[in-house]
Amino acid sequence: MTGTFAPVREHDAELAAFTEMVRTFVAREITPHHAQWESDGIVPRELWRKAGAAGLLGLGLPAEYGGGASYRFNAVVDAELYHAGATGPGFTVHNDVCGPYFAELATPEQLGRWVPGMTSGELVAAIAMTEPGAGSDLRGVRTRATRTPGGWLLNGAKTFISNGIHADLVIVVAQTGSDGDAGLSLLVVERGMAGFARGRNLGKVGLHAQDTAELSFDNVAVPDANVLGQPGRGLRYLMANLAQERLTIAVQAVAAMEGVLADTLDYVRTRTAFGQPIGRFQHSAFLLAELATTVKAARVFVDWGVEEHLAESLGADTAAVIKLHTTEAQQRVVDRCLQLHGGYGYTTEYRVGRAWADARVQTIYGGTSEMMKVIISRGLGLHKT
Repeated sequence: MTGTFAPVREHDAELAAFTEMVRTFVAREITPHHAQWESDGIVPRELWRKAGAAGLLGLGLPAEYGGGASYRFNAVVDAELYHAGATGPGFTVHNDVCGPYFAELATPEQLGRWVPGMTSGELVAAIAMTEPGAGSDLRGVRTRATRTPGGWLLNGAKTFISNGIHADLVIVVAQTGSDGDAGLSLLVVERGMAGFARGRNLGKVGLHAQDTAELSFDNVAVPDANVLGQPGRGLRYLMANLAQERLTIAVQAVAAMEGVLADTLDYVRTRTAFGQPIGRFQHSAFLLAELATTVKAARVFVDWGVEEHLAESLGADTAAVIKLHTTEAQQRVVDRCLQLHGGYGYTTEYRVGRAWADARVQTIYGGTSEMMKVIISRGLGLHKT
């Protein structure tokens, strides 16, 4: 099992070459430094510029601005990072989560103003949905923007925002409807706007190299030129793009499982007990056979999901099934691999320990497993919509 994203076909030379380039970039520019970045709590800004120069950013943005690639290329970047345990760089949020909003909703003026910097790494994007009192329930968002001549006055707070420290462009989900109207809008807040402040870089159980911040907005004047799409239609835009976000998390989950399983197989072949490699004990061998089966099935499932997404046939309930299945499997697989490492697995010197901590959030962000079950049950006709 390798970290190669499976839809790379033998005849697809461009995607195969891109995969090899990304793998080389990760091995050269990220893996040797990741432990230090975990200690620092953030990756250096220079990494973003290097990634932009290498062609890893803004892949799905319009071709005339340096993008033009299909989601397959995004998935390669995601898979190679997570197969290597490189969970610090927030490229996924920038490319897979924020990218579609700019690609699909931005005006020509907005594209020209923001997208060149997004593809070069000079501008880092983030999206601010979650609030201290609102997570999966987007209708509970309390951050509000009120109409002013030529723009909006934004007030509120967001939390758990990935890329929050580095972000130059933050897509803020805010209430803009009148009293009794739960209309949401997407407003782009730029670095340096008066009243926009970042809180601390949050300490987390895992993902230690990924900057995750609290953001606050105190009478931030956002011009009409910074509204994505039409005011009041934000919930519709969010629902349309959440399927890709959840598929991306599944791509990460499978790649992480593949990487940890490969490490574990190496470990059990060399670690001895009672005169033989621990992988030869029937319990270990059977457990690893089960884990390998789980990982392979998850890989096939995710690859199918990507094909469905590329064909524009991936529905919200199916994306929820894929995310639920793969992230819950990731929890089990990584936990069992840690167990096979014994005490060494509980140290951060072995990647499996870090992967165990990093994996825990996968069933939480992008919609919790419980929320995925609600969506799936609605698709089965068992819940009111």
